[in-house]
Amino acid sequence: MSFEQLISITSLGDATKPKYQLIADDLAQSILAGQFAMGEKLPPQRDLAHRLGVTAGTISRAYANLERRGLASARVGDGTYVRALERSTSFAPTELQAAPIDLAHNVSIPTDDTQALKRAFDALSASPEALREVLSYQPETGLLRHREAGAQWLKRFGTSGDWNRVMITHGAQHGLACILRTLARPGDAVLTESLSYPGLQALARSMRLQLIGVEMDSEGMVPQALERAAKTFDTKFMYCSPSLHNPTGSTMPISRREEIAAIARKSNLLVIEDGVHAAAQVSPLPALSTWLPERSFLLSSFSKVIAPGLRIGFLEAAPEWLDKLAASIRADSWMVAPLMPEIASHWIESGEMEYLIGLQRKAIQERLAIANTVLDGLDFQSDSEYPLLWMPLPDPWRAGQFSAALRHAGVLVRTADHFAVGRSAAPHAIRISLNSPQTTEQMVSGLNTLKSLIHSPPSAPMDP
Repeated sequence: MSFEQLISITSLGDATKPKYQLIADDLAQSILAGQFAMGEKLPPQRDLAHRLGVTAGTISRAYANLERRGLASARVGDGTYVRALERSTSFAPTELQAAPIDLAHNVSIPTDDTQALKRAFDALSASPEALREVLSYQPETGLLRHREAGAQWLKRFGTSGDWNRVMITHGAQHGLACILRTLARPGDAVLTESLSYPGLQALARSMRLQLIGVEMDSEGMVPQALERAAKTFDTKFMYCSPSLHNPTGSTMPISRREEIAAIARKSNLLVIEDGVHAAAQVSPLPALSTWLPERSFLLSSFSKVIAPGLRIGFLEAAPEWLDKLAASIRADSWMVAPLMPEIASHWIESGEMEYLIGLQRKAIQERLAIANTVLDGLDFQSDSEYPLLWMPLPDPWRAGQFSAALRHAGVLVRTADHFAVGRSAAPHAIRISLNSPQTTEQMVSGLNTLKSLIHSPPSAPMDP
């Protein structure tokens, strides 16, 4: 997101606080909402001062305030950067009036996961052989029984169930990093949806890869646009999320998947497929990899459907690709620590995984039913197995303006800019996370605030 959209100029008219404090508060809210990536450089002080019509000294004091809060760190001669935060980071009451209602972060809803973890540990403790094995080295691709459990899990996406095509990773993000680091080189282009996963964008920046946004419609990536992009750009990589796309929630129908797979094959593209959110579906559509078994990489994990701390993922690909990826894991961390895949494997084999995801799905549907009632009359996209809403904003609202006003009302959301690829203009839309508030009461309060604000538009839109 561009910094011009992160601070509401109108908020500087609040005479109850110094201007540097108001600016610091706005930036703090943006950092907590994830609209600045960890390690991202904040705007140069003079640029931000010019934009807001204040002195450079005011911005300097605002940045110093962020440092005192532990949200930023200054590097002499280089600028100020966002610090890595614990999710529980909070502000003292004197610094922010109240903790904001978080409708921005995409996290699983707590269900019976802690008790399920206890049951898994009880089962593990009853097996001396398993206890010894999780404290020993394992192959880079993972222990055989963990790979077999992963293959069993991925069959829900229409895969063959062949364990020889599956390897263990520290979650889907780690699997994606292994793929790109192994196969791509600095300067390579990667085709992806025009609104795409921020984790991919962070990896592309760190690896100096060029992301090319491909036009989308209500069914996901547009085949003709993909074909044009494949012809225009010298690339062999494509990344997409065909089921429950983040942030729009769209799902490609079978006919669209067949078209996309045919173009990928014709254009010699290697397809990296994100199946993380699709894990919540009772009956997921077949993965693109079922049409492209030798040219695809299917990623799945449990962070969005069970718990973010369960850092375990499965990567399905042709065996010859896995051999290359295993070398990347060996160079990074030698292996994936066996304890996490042991827990996931036990849950898969015992049926606990389906039980926990069923609870997650039930919680999502309960929250979605409430949200549909609260937001009745507003235009948004949703799916019964997906905890995120995609809401185009009505005129004259602009996304940055609305997000800033909503932050000042005590509610955080994601804007389309957070997902936009390349330099094309992002739509004036927001993503609303129903799974982040700790209680449904908090969710209802945040949604009511959001609805009231939408019905109280500014007299004129800010510049996009």
